[in-house]
Amino acid sequence: MTDETQLDKRLNPYRPDLAAAYLRGEVEADRFVECENLQVSAPRAPLLRKPQDTASMDTELLFGEQFRVYETRGEWCWGQSAQDDYVGYVRLSNLALAQFVPSHRVVALRTFRYPDPDIKKRPAMPLSMNAKVTVLAAEGKFAEIVGGGFVIAAHLSKIDSFAADFVSIAEEFLGVPYLWGGRDTRGLDCSGLVQMSLERCGVACLRDTDLQEMTLGEALPDISDLSLLKRGDIVFWRGHVGIMCDGKILLHANATHMRTVKEPLADAVQRIEKTDGPITSIKRL
Repeated sequence: MTDETQLDKRLNPYRPDLAAAYLRGEVEADRFVECENLQVSAPRAPLLRKPQDTASMDTELLFGEQFRVYETRGEWCWGQSAQDDYVGYVRLSNLALAQFVPSHRVVALRTFRYPDPDIKKRPAMPLSMNAKVTVLAAEGKFAEIVGGGFVIAAHLSKIDSFAADFVSIAEEFLGVPYLWGGRDTRGLDCSGLVQMSLERCGVACLRDTDLQEMTLGEALPDISDLSLLKRGDIVFWRGHVGIMCDGKILLHANATHMRTVKEPLADAVQRIEKTDGPITSIKRL
């Protein structure tokens, strides 16, 4: 039996009373169950630490993403994001039976799902970058999608078509409000910005700062020499992360400015050291 302390509960669905069937032999639980795959049907679905609306939001699921459900009790589902394996509770009203295999993703910062192919019609819902849809047909400047509705075709890209420069993607989020646990163009946090930008470029990325620090890229050997930094380097502190736009400018979503900003790295280092300590690592993809 594996020591349970080795399995991060953020990424492994197990509780004393219930666990995913694939963890049998790895953890102890009263019951082991297979998952039911549901799909996010809301523009965004908060993934919460407890099954109550006042609970902390650890992350968000986006339209079209799958959620592996291991328990449904009342209005809440407990399970795991298929996107990044994060475990938590999602309201059942934000989910539906999996209707489609996504063929496209949203590549604009935000787009709208219209009831008809007419931009003057009131849109049914907004869709954020990296939301997933399946295109049925083209109609003028619109793409008709499974589930009903029309999206501006130029705002979509095939699901396996990726951008080349994740820094340019991150720069599109400039000015987006800071939101703890956010992973949406209405609000996101520091690690959400990194994850969303890398996903758009086809790079798998875990959700939290410490997980990203452990798994992304190669560590620069000397973090004291900031003159070696270049565009695309990812700078980590205890509980915070930012992206270098060039050798001197940092791009990050942060609770000081309460939005995504660019600022001189030297200014950020001086300020963050007072609360979270010095830089802990710098990773290069």
